[in-house]
Amino acid sequence: MPKREKSARNKTLDISVEEGAPFFSRCIDAQSVPARPFSAAELHNKTICGDSFQLLPLLPDSYADLAIVDPPYNLSKNYAGSRFSQKSRQDYAAYTQEWLRLLLPHLKPQASLYICCDWQSSIPIASTLIRLEEEKQLVIQNRITWQREKGRGARSNWKNSMEDIWFCTRTKRYTFNLDAVKQRRNVIAPYRQDGKPKDWQESGGSAWRDTCPGNFWDDISIPFWSMPENTAHPTQKPEKLIAKLILASSKQGDVVLDPFLGSGTSSVTAKKLGRIYTGIEQSRQYCIWAEKRLADADADKTIQGYEDGVFWERNSLKRKSAAAKGS
Repeated sequence: MPKREKSARNKTLDISVEEGAPFFSRCIDAQSVPARPFSAAELHNKTICGDSFQLLPLLPDSYADLAIVDPPYNLSKNYAGSRFSQKSRQDYAAYTQEWLRLLLPHLKPQASLYICCDWQSSIPIASTLIRLEEEKQLVIQNRITWQREKGRGARSNWKNSMEDIWFCTRTKRYTFNLDAVKQRRNVIAPYRQDGKPKDWQESGGSAWRDTCPGNFWDDISIPFWSMPENTAHPTQKPEKLIAKLILASSKQGDVVLDPFLGSGTSSVTAKKLGRIYTGIEQSRQYCIWAEKRLADADADKTIQGYEDGVFWERNSLKRKSAAAKGS
């Protein structure tokens, strides 16, 4: 059956394995090279196509400054022909513990770790993290909850519209750049003192305040068909979401590692923000999409909702643009 043509406005990336061969050639294909330890230089700004459970032991010790992990949730789902089957909570906890124990030795002593999950996966992940914290393998710092707009309704339960991100560090010494992740919010009732703005800024006829970020995020838009970052991956994370994690917990030139890369959001966002990226992904299809997005990032480093060094609350950039045109 011929491939159905998309609307000109549909930006969804879904190139086939055959079309994407030039992009796959940029990856390290773990199946075509002998298994051996990698040097740090070999891994810098690379996508590795292969199984994380086999590849993580081959990474250098204390390699990454930040790990962003978006593992398969505890749901039965197909990922480009590879099926993940739902497990019992006990078995999913064992699965989580296995990849965590493989990952942790390759994080620097002051590294941070973020783990994405839905509410069902969050329960066994939390129990695993508590066990590792008791073993002094990591420190649990926080749990971020973000509002995920998409999701199917349920006839006999509440619609699932939230996801968690567990924030951990290897030790009690770690990087956290508060000023890099402040959110610019519109001030509804701006207060002046002696005729001057108090605790807010005035620009383009609008009033703004830069606020400290909390651990509940309701300003994230899920990628959809008209957004350039959108791909056909079923569980793609938004670049804005990942940008917050990278800016908070790493510095320019730091290494960001994602052992379940998917369509490449962690690597793409790391590249746009001046970090070194390393991603591991077992699907050839997803590796191709990741490399296509990385190539596009050479020319376009924009991140939806992030501008002027701050994160803007939902739709406020439209108000800013309208105000600028009117001034």
